[in-house]
Amino acid sequence: MAIADKMTAAMQSSSWIRRMFEEGAELKARLGADKIYDFTLGNPDLEPPDALKAALLEVVQDSRPGRHSYMSNAGFLETRQVLAAHLSREHPLSFSPDDIIMTCGAAGALNVILKALLNPGEEVIILAPFFPEYIFYIDNHGGTPRVVETDALFQLDLNRLEEAINTQTRAVIINSPNNPTGQIYEAARLNALGKLLTAHSKKHGRPIYLINDEPYRRLTYDGISVPSIFQAYPNSLVATSFSKDLSLPGERIGYLAVSPQAQGRQELLAGLILANRILGYVNAPALMQRLVAKMAGVTVDLTPYVRRRELFCQILADAGYDLVKPQGAFYLFPRSPLTDDIAFVAELKKENILAVPGRGFGRGGYFRLAFCTPESVISAAAAGFARARARVAQV
Repeated sequence: MAIADKMTAAMQSSSWIRRMFEEGAELKARLGADKIYDFTLGNPDLEPPDALKAALLEVVQDSRPGRHSYMSNAGFLETRQVLAAHLSREHPLSFSPDDIIMTCGAAGALNVILKALLNPGEEVIILAPFFPEYIFYIDNHGGTPRVVETDALFQLDLNRLEEAINTQTRAVIINSPNNPTGQIYEAARLNALGKLLTAHSKKHGRPIYLINDEPYRRLTYDGISVPSIFQAYPNSLVATSFSKDLSLPGERIGYLAVSPQAQGRQELLAGLILANRILGYVNAPALMQRLVAKMAGVTVDLTPYVRRRELFCQILADAGYDLVKPQGAFYLFPRSPLTDDIAFVAELKKENILAVPGRGFGRGGYFRLAFCTPESVISAAAAGFARARARVAQV
């Protein structure tokens, strides 16, 4: 074999998202892109804000020496100062620049956190449905994922969480707003989770960390805000990026933040900074760090996402699909009319509609649709959704 057995197994079980996206690329090449309705990839199609483009020109034209040099592995101090001030207003707690580490996106932040926390065999709880890469990230650092189901409305199930926590539990990863459901975990349940983790941390003699992967934090609807995990539980960390709210997914810029109240905070931060270096990231991209320092609180105009969400939900409702309306992000997660979600995704494909089966996110019987795609594509797919639904109803 040319590669490790572990990588061979990983490739065979790799993301359904990419698998369906690649099938879509083949169909587009064969039939024409205008005949394929691709809702597979969470790739923001909105352009970055004009303010960002102006700031980027300003940053590029800064000719002072050392603008592209190495810096502290935690990132530029001036960038971390801006983000610390922003977090202090948002949560509110008193964050210092030392509580922030600039990373190569939220994925980089999660890998840095897990590298710093995990001993071999320790468990990380993830909530189904979940972003499928979590399985690989945990495995990267010798950990073991333990999957816990959310409830019928995709909210935290405290009873199931309590049953899952044991002496090997090192961390819990949540993702709110959630990919793939678009749901935001309720403040009351987050607070209850915080009390649960506090009790178990005391019982086991070491902190269980709560990690929120929140790149969709600013993509919310209907006036709903995302509760702060820092307020819910002191041993919390956030992994985030600017990929979604500034439409910069290809630039791989994000950060992690540690609660100022975290137990062993100084040791934890030192471990995180070292992990950022020895994982090979070294530091987040210098140009992007200087750019996002000028963008605190700025986001893309959400109006197109709002319209698309309403349009898509209406199309699916008219066709008879069962759906919990998303509160944030840009995904829908309808129930599959067939128990076998892969079989139903195949039915949609007959209509040139590309979706991702729910089992790829740890929740079979559903499928995911990304609405970061033009309204014209959503509207054009309406008849196909209705035909597929009607066809399986006759079986």
